[in-house]
Amino acid sequence: MARPRPGQLPTLDRRSVLKVLLAGAGLAAVPGLAACGSGGSAASDPNTITFGSNGSDAKPKQAYQAVLDAFAKQSGGLTVKPNVQDHNAFQQNINSYLQGTPDDVFTWFAGYRMQFFANKGLLHPIDDVWDKIGGNFSQAVKDLSKSTDGHYYFVPIYNYPWGVFYRKSLFAEKGYEVPKTFDDLINLAKKMQGDGLSPFVQGFGGGESWMLLGTFDYLNMRTNGYQFHMDLMHGKESWSDAKVKSVMDSWKRILPYYTPGASSKKWEDASAALVNKTGGMMVIGMFVGQSFTSQADQDDLDFFAFPEINSQYGTTAVEAPMDGFLLSKNPKNLDGSKKLLEFLGGAAAEDTYLSIDSSNLAVNDKADTSKYGALQKKAVQFIADAKDLSQFADRDSDPGFIQNVVEPAFAQFVQSPNTSDSLLTQIQSQKSQYFQS
Repeated sequence: MARPRPGQLPTLDRRSVLKVLLAGAGLAAVPGLAACGSGGSAASDPNTITFGSNGSDAKPKQAYQAVLDAFAKQSGGLTVKPNVQDHNAFQQNINSYLQGTPDDVFTWFAGYRMQFFANKGLLHPIDDVWDKIGGNFSQAVKDLSKSTDGHYYFVPIYNYPWGVFYRKSLFAEKGYEVPKTFDDLINLAKKMQGDGLSPFVQGFGGGESWMLLGTFDYLNMRTNGYQFHMDLMHGKESWSDAKVKSVMDSWKRILPYYTPGASSKKWEDASAALVNKTGGMMVIGMFVGQSFTSQADQDDLDFFAFPEINSQYGTTAVEAPMDGFLLSKNPKNLDGSKKLLEFLGGAAAEDTYLSIDSSNLAVNDKADTSKYGALQKKAVQFIADAKDLSQFADRDSDPGFIQNVVEPAFAQFVQSPNTSDSLLTQIQSQKSQYFQS
C-alpha cells in the first residue's frame, strides 16, 4: 500500500542558514520498541517525565544524562526517567513505538522526518514552548522545527557535517595531500593501499546499512548537482536514469579500497582503524569523534570536503543533519514534558551536552561556543560556506522507501558491484509504492 507523502521541506541556502540543515522523515513499522516505551509506567506520578533516547553510544548517553540531571536540579521537584535504546533499533522501530505507549519526550530529527509523524497525528504540537524559546534560534531553525500545518513539533539541540575524516599526523607522516578532485581521491587511495593501509574505512553491518547513504549522497551531489539529488530523494527523478548509473560507476571505483569485511562491522568498530591509523579516510559525520578517547587523538582528527567530480557543481553542497526532541501525542505528564522541552531549548542544555560530546555543533544562538576546538570551528565554517545543505538520504526522502528499498540495494551493491544496473531498476520499480506519480 502506498504511503501518504508529507509536504516538501524548503530549500535553504547560505543566505538563510549558517548552522542549520534540511531534515527527513520517520521509519517503517517494525515491532519491538513499543514494548520498551516507559510512558505507561509513570502515569500515576505527576513528578516524573519519561524520556526515550536513541543515544545509546557512550558519549551521547553520558551527555543526555548530564542534561537531564541539570534539568532535575532546577525543575522544582520534577525528575526524568530515561529509556535508552540501541540507536539503530530505536530508528527502525519508531513507527510502532509511537503507536504504542511511547515516552513523553523522545529524541528524533528535524524537518521532513519529523513532519512524517506530525502529519500522521502521532506528535503533540508545542507552539507554546516555542513562544518561550523562539528567541534562541534563527528563522531557518524555526522553519525546520515546524510541520506542514504551521505548528511547531521539534526542539533542536545540535547539528554536524558529514565529510571525509582523517588523521592529520598520518597525512603528514606519509606525505599525503588533501584531494581536490575525485581522481585525486582515487590516486590517494592507491597510495594508501600501497603503504599497507585500508584507504576507506567502512562499516555497515549490524543494521547500519544507513552508513552507505552518505557516500551515495555526496557522489550524487558532486556528479549531478544538489537539485537533481533532492528531486531523486523526493521521487521526481528515475533511479534507472543514466545520471544515477554514472554515480554508481564512480562508487565502483572506491569499492576496491574499502575495509575488508565492512559488511560485518558496525561503524563504531570500523572506526578503530582511523583511531589506530591502520585506516586512511572515512566518509562519515563528525560523530566519528566519539571513537577518540584521548584528547590528543581528538585534536589530530580533521576532515575535508568530498572532492569535486563535475566542475559544474564543485563542492558547494554539504550534508549536515540536525537532531533534537519531540513530544508524543498523549504524554502522561504534559506540563512537565513542556517544561523539559523549554529547558532543552535553552543555551544551558546545549552547553551541558556539548561539554561532554564535542562531536557536534550548537544550533542555539545563545550557546557558548568559546570553548570550541579547531575541528568544531572548522565544521561551523564548512556549513556556513555551503551553497546548498542536504540532510541525509533517510532524512530527505520517504523513510520506508530508503530503509526498505534503497539501503538493502546499496548493501548488495557494495558486495556485488556488477549488479548495480539491475538494483537501480529494482529501486525504481518499487518507488511507486512510496511516491505518488
